Amino acid sequence: MTKRSKAYRAAAEKIQSGILYTPTEAVRLAKATSVTKFDSTVDVVLRLGVDPRKADQMVRGTVSLPHGTGKTARVVVFAQGERAEQALAAGADEVGSDDLIAKVAGGYTDFDAAVATPDLMGKVGRLGRVLGPRGLMPNPRTGTVTMDVTKAVTDIKGGRIEFRVDRAANLNFVIGKVSFTEDQLEENLRVALDEVLRLKPSSSKGRYILKATMATTMGPGIPMDVTKA
Repeated sequence: MTKRSKAYRAAAEKIQSGILYTPTEAVRLAKATSVTKFDSTVDVVLRLGVDPRKADQMVRGTVSLPHGTGKTARVVVFAQGERAEQALAAGADEVGSDDLIAKVAGGYTDFDAAVATPDLMGKVGRLGRVLGPRGLMPNPRTGTVTMDVTKAVTDIKGGRIEFRVDRAANLNFVIGKVSFTEDQLEENLRVALDEVLRLKPSSSKGRYILKATMATTMGPGIPMDVTKA
C-alpha cells in the first residue's frame, strides 16, 4: 500500500458518512484532508437537476472570484493589428492570427483559456475539434469572443473562472488553493454559487442543485449542504 493511499484513508476517516456539511465546515475539512505535498486545488462539483440535452437547460457561465484561483492562467488570443498589441500589453501569453490558428490545429493546447476577436472567429471556428472537447473554444456568452481583448485577458488573469454543465448534468469549478484562508475559500464559493443559481434555467423544474461535493486534488469528497451557503 502506498503512502498516498494511506494518507487518503486517514483523510477519508475525518469525513462522517451520511453527513452534509455546511460550506464553512466543508472548507475547514478540505484544508484538513489535503493529501498532497504541493498546494492542492480546491474543487467543487455540483449535480444539477437539468437536462443538458435540451438547449434551454444548458448552464454555462463565468464568474470572477474575489480572491482569484491561486493560479495564473495561461491565455492565448487570436487577434491581429491593434487588438493583438492590446492583448500583449494586457499580459496574454501568446497572440497571433493565422500562425496561431495553424499551431493550435497542429495540437497545441498548452493554455488555460482562449480569446478571439469576432473578425477571426470564421477561422477559429475550424478549431472546434481541438478546442471544443477541452472547453477552450472562444464563446461570446463567456466574454471570450470580444473586441475588448484587454478586459478579457485581464479578467481571466485576475481569477475569472468558466464553468459548464456536462452531459451527465455535473458542473465543476475551482474555488482556490488549500493555502487560502478559510474565509477566502468560503467567499469564493459563495460568489460562484450565486452565479450558478442566477443562471438556473426557467424550464428546470424541481430541485436545481441535487448534490454538492468539495474536494482537494486527489483528496476525498466532502458532501455539502449548499442551501446553507
